[in-house]
Amino acid sequence: MNSADLGRRVGVPSTALFTDQYELTMVQAALKAGTAGRRSVFEAFTRRLPEGRRYGVVAGTGRVLDAVENFHFDEEMLGFLRDQAIVDGPTLDYLADYRFGGDIWGYPEGEVYFPGSPILRVEGSFAECVLLETVILSILNHDSAIAAAASRMSAAAGGRRLIEMGARRTHELSAVASARAAYIGGFDTTSDLAAGFRYNIPTVGTSAHAFTLLHDSERDAFRAQVDSLGRGTTLLVDTYDVAEAVRTAVEIAGPELGAVRIDSGDLLLVAHRVRQQLDELGATGTKIVVTSDLDEYAIASLAAAPVDAYGVGTQLVTGSGHPTCSMVYKLVARAGSGDPADELRPVAKKSMGAKSSKGGRKWAARRLDEEGVAEAEVIGTGPVPEELAGRQLLVELVRDGEVVAREPLDAARERHVAARAGLPLSAMQLSRGEAVIPTEYV
Repeated sequence: MNSADLGRRVGVPSTALFTDQYELTMVQAALKAGTAGRRSVFEAFTRRLPEGRRYGVVAGTGRVLDAVENFHFDEEMLGFLRDQAIVDGPTLDYLADYRFGGDIWGYPEGEVYFPGSPILRVEGSFAECVLLETVILSILNHDSAIAAAASRMSAAAGGRRLIEMGARRTHELSAVASARAAYIGGFDTTSDLAAGFRYNIPTVGTSAHAFTLLHDSERDAFRAQVDSLGRGTTLLVDTYDVAEAVRTAVEIAGPELGAVRIDSGDLLLVAHRVRQQLDELGATGTKIVVTSDLDEYAIASLAAAPVDAYGVGTQLVTGSGHPTCSMVYKLVARAGSGDPADELRPVAKKSMGAKSSKGGRKWAARRLDEEGVAEAEVIGTGPVPEELAGRQLLVELVRDGEVVAREPLDAARERHVAARAGLPLSAMQLSRGEAVIPTEYV
């Protein structure tokens, strides 16, 4: 896949080689052993939240559905596997006909999750499910990490607008996925046009310091920008002297100037000075946008500043210190034979230490207190208690290989707002702490 592929709405390339070699060699060995067709259940979950985080955010589900739908081996891929002797002939024959034909259930995108939450449940034959492990984890781990960081920043922003502008700080394909995840987590716009094109996220952008430096004076640069983009544009005012730039900006654009952007210095102090100056010049409606290596802590520290919008780059697209969610994809149940009617048996890794897991095909529900606030994530393998039947979290995503749950990105964004609002208030604290609600197994 190359950068151009991101703009295609049809003819999406295969995702089949977005995997690790051992997925294919396991299939080869299972085919030879006669166990590849055993009905199996895999679950994606995390054993713990990143240190200090109080909740996680599910993001990437829509991209997972695309990846599953486009997971097939074309002739060129099969030729590569054959030439490199990665798998044998019978396995190549199996892969040539591969299409996922099972079922997938999961937390809907935008929902919050906690340690042990069965975020995605994949059911089918062992061979068809195990092949999807790496591509599913690579998407969920990345996108959920970005969405969690975005959610924390959104909470810290307290309703002020957030601009995602991290494209130049990460891989060009990751930038698009990051913009999508950030939008789910609460960001309002992106600077990345590929993300705007593919996912219909609102895009913004005006000029950089280079544009000011190009011209013989700051006045000339401002005049050129206003003449081209109108009085409602955003002028960057910290190339030289901020006070002089603000004065010049209002002289040229008038009180109708849309916004000024501050990208350096003591943002708290400078924002107060700029707001006072704008008001004195009659530009009371002109907004102030701040950028410059912001994270959720910096955003929170500016709560008392007269700031209208924040632009965030590096810290957002790297998960603000936690670029992965440490999700895993484990076999939790399987049949004893290839007979579709054979009963599923719970299985689990029993190694010592933190890497053990719980077997069985799981359901999940969120128990609420008397005021409707979440108080526990309840996970079980048996019958769902009657009082939790209406609070189940997993929804059907794929049935018999067909995607059944596509939705607009705005639906995931709105769901996250509601899910976060249903958590205890302490979930919004930026101080380090444990998961805001416990996980209970029944």
